[in-house]
Amino acid sequence: MRSLIVAAIVSLFVANTAFATPCEDKAVGKNGKPLAGAAKNAFVKKCEKDSAAPVASGACADKAVSKDGKPLAGAAKAASIKKCEKDVAAK
Repeated sequence: MRSLIVAAIVSLFVANTAFATPCEDKAVGKNGKPLAGAAKNAFVKKCEKDSAAPVASGACADKAVSKDGKPLAGAAKAASIKKCEKDVAAK
């Protein structure tokens, strides 16, 4: 009976680590120690938001060109990407 309980607890730990997101694996401070608490939650939230954005952002960055075909830079590029991402999110 005791070994069954131990096996169940071990399997829960294994299952918990199997479902960890890649962002949780990257949640490490500058000193190399894993983040905890609010710092970890903030990092994971930002990481997950950023990991979902590159698909639209990369496509939008490619579209950030002027009328003559030259790539935009600075504020014009930022505005173009922001508008493109807004349009993608609205779809």
